Amino acid sequence: MIKMTQAFQKVAAIRGMNDLLPGASARWEQFEEIVRGWLRGYGYRNVRTPVLEHTRLFARGIGEVTDIVEKEMYTFTDALNGESLTMRPEMTAGIVRASIEHNLLYDRPQRVYSIGPVFRHERPQRGRYRQFHQIDVEALGFAGPDVDAELIVMLARLWKLLGLTDVRLELNSLGQPAERAAHRAALIEHLEKHRDILDEDGQRRMYSNPLRVLDTKNPAMQEMADSAPRLFDFLGEESRTHFEGVCKRLTDAGIEYRLNPRLVRGLDYYNLTVFEWVTDRLGSQGTVCGGGRYDGLVELLGGKPAPAVGFAIGMERLLDLWEQSVEVEAPAECEVYVVHQGEDAQRLAARVGEDLRDAGLSVIVHAGPASFKAQFKRADASGARVAVILGADEVASQTASVKFLRAQEQGEAAQQQVPLAKLADALNNKG
Repeated sequence: MIKMTQAFQKVAAIRGMNDLLPGASARWEQFEEIVRGWLRGYGYRNVRTPVLEHTRLFARGIGEVTDIVEKEMYTFTDALNGESLTMRPEMTAGIVRASIEHNLLYDRPQRVYSIGPVFRHERPQRGRYRQFHQIDVEALGFAGPDVDAELIVMLARLWKLLGLTDVRLELNSLGQPAERAAHRAALIEHLEKHRDILDEDGQRRMYSNPLRVLDTKNPAMQEMADSAPRLFDFLGEESRTHFEGVCKRLTDAGIEYRLNPRLVRGLDYYNLTVFEWVTDRLGSQGTVCGGGRYDGLVELLGGKPAPAVGFAIGMERLLDLWEQSVEVEAPAECEVYVVHQGEDAQRLAARVGEDLRDAGLSVIVHAGPASFKAQFKRADASGARVAVILGADEVASQTASVKFLRAQEQGEAAQQQVPLAKLADALNNKG
């Protein structure tokens, strides 16, 4: 026998990777139900891709000179075959990979969405975690400004469904590659003239990704960024027409927006329309949702050229904002709680519970013996609207005592006797 000489040290969750306990998880499920219904309303269908992908997918798709690829990805070498693998830091590249691999765009465009965890190695803070969750929505194969606008309009509907009133829309156009190349040359020339005030990130990105230098939060660089050449001034007629088409449709929908010429997003694959919904209620992590058009990504990842547009929502941030804005009640654990006294009643309670579930009700049957007082306390804490009571008298008469627990239903008789054969109908009529 091995003698244990040292107590096992407790293991805590990794910092920035959080447990969701039943109370919080119930709110997530409530939130996800709203989200899935909203997405069905626009014809979006669910797709689920692996959490683990080849590293080259993200380096190619997101861009090697981005914060995500340079600093934030969880990457390791597979001990079995030596391949470099990465926990997904975002979902778009994986969804595009899947659409290419399975020929999703062979006969028609696709509206798809995914909900799940993504991983970035960064300093945990409010609204920013190492494992967090995204709602990712992609419209694949659609070229026109009508779908860009539809995505923004559907987001406005989501904010309304959640009761959010302080989320603002910022909008920009990144044009096409040739237009960005001309702007890039002018921007590098501008940055070279202000080299002495660029911080370390600015110096590093000046030639590799100069557009991201303008996205700086460094106060010392703001004046330089404000005076930089604007990409919008380099847009050709086709890009301007596309952007104007988006703006007209937003105006038609009554959606207010602010043009933000410095809005570039953090990923390399965007072109034409880019947008963010932002708030002041989440501290420095004010972006609730971001997205835009990425017409070149399908071809870049090996598929036939196809336009695409989409967005991603950080679920933790949106849930935080939702709970700040409206009173979110914790969902009840069940509709019916069955209390019982005595062995025969306990056995009957198990059968009654199954019959009620057959009728579509959610039921908890109290486990083990306890006093009626203790069982009723637990029934009330469960949030159930009704308690079904079984004791020796009920077993003998094949009836149940029914007690409504919620204030809105307590105008009924304090306790009613109902034949077991009619119990499900009686409870469903109160639904």
